[in-house]
Amino acid sequence: MKEINFKSVLKDLHLEEVNPGVCTGTEWKKTSGKFIESYSPSDGKLIARVQQCGVEDYHAVINTAKNAFKSWRMVPAPKRGEIVRQIGLELRKYKEPLGKLVSYEMGKIYQESLGEVQEMIDICDFAVGQSRQLYGFTMHSERAKHRMYDQYHPLGIVGVVSAFNFPVAVWAWNAMIALVAGDVVVWKPSSKVYLCAVAVHKIVGKVLKENKVPEGVLNLVAADSKMLGDTMFSDKNIPLVSFTGSTNIGKKVGRLVGERLGRSILELGGNNAIIVTPNADMEMTLRAAVFGAVGTCGQRCTSTRRIILHESVYDEFKQKLVAIYRKLPIGHALDENTLLGPLVDKRAVQDFQNAIERVKQQGGKIITGGDVLEGAGFEAGTFVKPCIAEVENNYEIVQEETFAPLLYLIKYNTLEEAIQIHNDVPQGLSSALFSTNMLETETFLSHEGSDCGIANINIGTSGAEIGGAFGGEKDTGGGRESGSDAWKAYMRRQTNTINFSTDLPLAQGIEFTL
Repeated sequence: MKEINFKSVLKDLHLEEVNPGVCTGTEWKKTSGKFIESYSPSDGKLIARVQQCGVEDYHAVINTAKNAFKSWRMVPAPKRGEIVRQIGLELRKYKEPLGKLVSYEMGKIYQESLGEVQEMIDICDFAVGQSRQLYGFTMHSERAKHRMYDQYHPLGIVGVVSAFNFPVAVWAWNAMIALVAGDVVVWKPSSKVYLCAVAVHKIVGKVLKENKVPEGVLNLVAADSKMLGDTMFSDKNIPLVSFTGSTNIGKKVGRLVGERLGRSILELGGNNAIIVTPNADMEMTLRAAVFGAVGTCGQRCTSTRRIILHESVYDEFKQKLVAIYRKLPIGHALDENTLLGPLVDKRAVQDFQNAIERVKQQGGKIITGGDVLEGAGFEAGTFVKPCIAEVENNYEIVQEETFAPLLYLIKYNTLEEAIQIHNDVPQGLSSALFSTNMLETETFLSHEGSDCGIANINIGTSGAEIGGAFGGEKDTGGGRESGSDAWKAYMRRQTNTINFSTDLPLAQGIEFTL
């Protein structure tokens, strides 16, 4: 691997050795919180430090955001879209250094990190068009000379809580749509990837200043969840919280937000499967399965966790899959030859090992991988060999999401059985079926097919485009963000009736004479 002068990357992104963790879009604030150090999972080296947001800092940001909303909501939506367009242009300028930072701080390989920054750019482009399509509907009134219609208004402050695995894209999915909707945003990123969030606000801050956008429209509060989480989720000043993370924490978020009758968009765990029928293109299926299972080192909510294989193709597919796994190049995330980078930290490695032990205890068979790598190039202690196990779907561990490259192989006989196995988990995010048989593919997409929010044919479970609404069902939370009509979640709906007559007829023909 070519030696990388990461100091130059930090300089390109205007990052210092010590960085404030609070920003109101156009202004960086002195903070009262503790310092946190960010280390790269690829080599264990210190990248830089961030001083976290304190509780008083948080309340000051919320007050600034509340004031900003009063003026931002009155800016015409297409003009708000113009700001987003410029943010997209600015992100294009920083795609390479920001991609390197995502890769180095989080651990996903550089190609995936570039793709993540491209997602940010794509959602900006999408949101610009959306700014001219915040449409309502007109309805016919039962009363003469009355007109009815509905319209959408800005909601207020949108709280975005993002996870470590997509340190920049998830914020953009939410923030860019919220901006064109007329909302303001307060972002609390994962403490494992603070520097990525700080870098993003350095980039967008320039655009906000040049356009004289009010202070408080886009805000950053880098704070530990233990310190700030419950405060933010219980805050009545935030009508909408978009949370990405585990199902366990998501249930708590939903409860705290729900207790104050707020709204939440919950993007939680997945237990995603690919069904492989005898009519599948096996080589294409193998490629999709490998990327889905080991991409981001298995740390995507859409990662492929289960391969449900017809008994007639099971042995051949397993043999080919194992052969590919044993040759996968594992190494530093910024090495252009690497296809499998590190897990995010040593705790994730321990969770991976614990899951493998549970597979064995519950009757599963490990057929390859599962080891922690040591020696030259692996000093950080975060590198593992991706694991494949033969299991039954009803194992307790298989019913859970292991956020690591642990892939389960399950055998089936009929398509009806395969779909039943597929759906028989608590989660319902992403799914796929590989087949060239239309009867099989249409069954999978029908009412009796996949119960997931995303269902694909002849593509894998991961790598969703921003044009479609993203989210899932059951323990995945039911939220939707990004494309399609997901924008409606960021606005409040209002029904309007206008009487342009000189009479006052009541609905349903009610007579009320004074």
